[in-house]
Amino acid sequence: MPLGMSPSSGAGRTASCSSASPIASWVCPPPRQIKSDKQQPGGVIYSIKGPGVDEEPLGVFSIDKLSGKVFLNTVLDREQTERFRLKAYALDLGGRTLEDPTDLEIIVVDQNDNRPLFRQEVFTGHVMEGAEPGTLVMTAEATDADDPDTDNAVLRFSILEPATGAFHINETTGEIRTAQAGLDREVTVAVYNLTLQVADMSGDGLTTTAAAVIYVDDVNDNPPEFTEDEFSLEVAEDVRGAEVGRVLVHDKDLPGSPNWLARFTILEGDPEGVFAIRTDPRTNDGVLSTAKALDHEVRDRFALTVSVQNQQVLDPAAPPSARALATVHVRVRDVNEAPVFPENPRLVSVAEGAPPGTEVTVYRASDPDIRQPQALSYALAYDPAAWLRVEPGSGRVLTTRELPRLSAFLQGGLYTALVLASDNGKACPPCEPPLTATGTLSIEIWEVNDHAPVLTPLAGVVCSQPGRGRPLLLSATDEDLSPHAEPFNFSLGSGDPQLARNWTLSRVNKTHAALRLLAEVPEGLYVLPVLVRDSGSPPQEQKQPLNVSACLCGDSGTCWEGTVAASAVGAGLSFGALMSVLGTIILLLLLVLLAAIGERCRQRALRKGLLAGSRDDLRDNILNYDEQGGGEEDQDAYDLNQLRHPELFPPPSLRGKQPLRRDAPYSYGSPLYPRRLPAGPSDIEDFINEGLDAADSDPSVPPYDTALIYDYEGSGSVAGTLSSIVSSLEDGDQDYDYLHEWGPRFRRLADLYGQ
Repeated sequence: MPLGMSPSSGAGRTASCSSASPIASWVCPPPRQIKSDKQQPGGVIYSIKGPGVDEEPLGVFSIDKLSGKVFLNTVLDREQTERFRLKAYALDLGGRTLEDPTDLEIIVVDQNDNRPLFRQEVFTGHVMEGAEPGTLVMTAEATDADDPDTDNAVLRFSILEPATGAFHINETTGEIRTAQAGLDREVTVAVYNLTLQVADMSGDGLTTTAAAVIYVDDVNDNPPEFTEDEFSLEVAEDVRGAEVGRVLVHDKDLPGSPNWLARFTILEGDPEGVFAIRTDPRTNDGVLSTAKALDHEVRDRFALTVSVQNQQVLDPAAPPSARALATVHVRVRDVNEAPVFPENPRLVSVAEGAPPGTEVTVYRASDPDIRQPQALSYALAYDPAAWLRVEPGSGRVLTTRELPRLSAFLQGGLYTALVLASDNGKACPPCEPPLTATGTLSIEIWEVNDHAPVLTPLAGVVCSQPGRGRPLLLSATDEDLSPHAEPFNFSLGSGDPQLARNWTLSRVNKTHAALRLLAEVPEGLYVLPVLVRDSGSPPQEQKQPLNVSACLCGDSGTCWEGTVAASAVGAGLSFGALMSVLGTIILLLLLVLLAAIGERCRQRALRKGLLAGSRDDLRDNILNYDEQGGGEEDQDAYDLNQLRHPELFPPPSLRGKQPLRRDAPYSYGSPLYPRRLPAGPSDIEDFINEGLDAADSDPSVPPYDTALIYDYEGSGSVAGTLSSIVSSLEDGDQDYDYLHEWGPRFRRLADLYGQ
C-alpha cells in the first residue's frame, strides 16, 4: 500500500497542529507516524523534504528514519505560515526507493495570540460649534492579525474617557459622532481629548487604546467690544503719520481668526480726515495715527467716535454688542515749530551794475508758534559768488558788489542764494533746540543799456559813380541784450550839407544798413562819421569814423586795375591799421637812412688825415666813441635818466611841447606833431624826408634819436696827434701834462705816459 500516516489505517495525508505562543514548548498532539506497505527484511528508511525541513524556515519538522515518526521542533506562528506542504520518502537499506513520494500537508490552527491595533496613535477631528446631534466627527480604524474567519479577529470599539456625553462611538464601525446639541467653544470646551479602546473576540479578548482630539471650530457668534467707553490720548503737533495711541477691544472668538480680527471706523469728530485707525493683527488693538500734520495753534482738541466690528460677518444668532462704540479724546501737544517762508522760492530783480549796498529784498519768515512768538534771525546759507549779505535781525538782503549781467554763476539768467531763518528755541517749556527754515532766493539781473552799438566794418570800397557796384553793407553789434540792442538806427552824423548831397545811408533790417553814393566823387579815401543808436531806454549812440575808398569801376561794378591798389588800402584796412603800416614803413626808411649817413661819415673819416703832425703820418682813426655815462661833459650834454627810464619820457606825439636839451642850438625849434599823412602815394618820399629832417633837428628828443659824430683827431686838432701811443721809445721825453686839461677821459692817459 502507499506511504501513509499512522494511526489512520495508512490512508491519511493531512495533519493539523495548533499554533502556540512563543513561551509554549509543545501544543500539538503526539507525533504522527508514516508507514510503507512494502516492508523489507532489513527494515525501511523514512525521510521528509520541503519547507520547514530542508527549506526555509529550516528545522521546523524532523522524522525518525526507522519508525517514520514526524516531530515538531519549534513553536508555530499561523500569522507567519498557515500551512506546510512536505514530501515523504520510503527507501530500502540500499537506498533504493520502495514507492513513490507521498504529499504530507501540515495545517497550523489559529489561536488568539495578536492584539488589535489602531491605524493611528492619535485621531484628529473637527466639528463646528452648535452642530446638530449625530454629526459625524471622525472614524477610528483598527486591524487584527488573527484569522478573520475566527472570533479572534472580531473587534469592538469604545470611549473610555472622559465620559462627557458630548460624543459617542459606533462599537463595530468606529464612527464618532456628536451625542448632544449646544457645543459652545467659548462656554464649554474648545478642544476634546478622548481615549479610545478596541478589543478582539467581540470585546472580550485582547485590547489596545488610542487618542482622539476633537476641535470645536469657531463660529463668529461673539462680536468684539471696547474695553472702555472712553479713551484719552495725546499727540504732538506738526507730525504726519505719528501714532496717537491705542484703543483696546476683546473678542471671545478664536484669536487670530477672521471671527476675532476687528475692524475700526471713525464715525464722528474728524470731518477733515486728519486721523486714521488700523488694526494690530497681533493684539487686535485699534491703532490711531495722524493722516495729516496737526496744528496746535489752529485746533488743540478732538473728540472722535469710533466703532468696532469683526472682519468676518457676525452669525445671525449672535447676541448684540453692548460696547461696539467708544469715544476717543485727543489732545494736540504744542511743540516748537520751524519758521516758514511764506514765499519760497522768491523771485526778485536787481538792475545790472547796481552799486554795493543796494537792497535786493526783505526776505522774512513767519513763526507758526503764534501763542509763544519767538525772535527770528537770518543768515546766508548759500551765496556762491559772495555777492550778497543779509541783516540778521531784519532779513534785508543787500549787495556787496556790482552784479554783472554775464557770469558763470547765473543759471538760466537767475542767481540763486539760500537764506536761513532760525528761531531761538523757546516756544514750549522746557526749551527745545532752535529750528531753521531754508528759503530760496532767485535773483534776476535786469538788463541795463550801458553799451553803445559798435559799427562793423570800419572800412570799405564803393564805386565813385552812383549806380555802379554794390552798396557798402554795414552792420552793428551791441553787448546789451534785447530790448536794449536792435533794431539799430544808422545815420551820417555830420551837419555838412555836402556830405548829405553825396552820400546816403538806409537801413536794410534791424542790424544792417547800406551806404550808397548819390553823386559822383573823386577817387580817394573818405572818412564818413556814422552815428549808430540802439533801441534802449534811454538809447545809447556812438559816432564812429568809416573809411570809404571810392574807386573807378567798370561796367561789371568792380574797381579798375589802376585804382585797385589805392582802394585796397581803404577797403582792407581800417584807419588805425593804415597808420600802423605807414609808421612801420617810415621807421624802416629812417633806419636805412641812418645807416647810410653813418657809412658816409666813416668813409669821410678814412679820407681825412688823423695824424697830420706825426713824422710817420700814422693815421689812427678814432671812430665814434660810445656815449657812456658818468662824465661831467656828458651830464652837461643831456639827462641820462631818459636813457635809463624811457617809459617816463613818452614820445613827442604824446607829450605836447617838450623841454629842449641843454646842448641844443637856440636856432632849432621843435617840429609840429602829429604830422599829417600825405594825400597820395606819390608824396610818401617827401613825407619820409621831412620826418628825417624833423628827427635830426628836434632838440627835445634823447640823444640816441640823432646821429652824433665827433670830429676826427689829426689835422687841426688842438690835442695834436696821439700816435705817440704806438710810436718808438724816443718819444718818451714828451710832456703829457696838458692832457689833464682835456677832461676826465684823458687824465688816465696823462698818468700813464707822464711818468
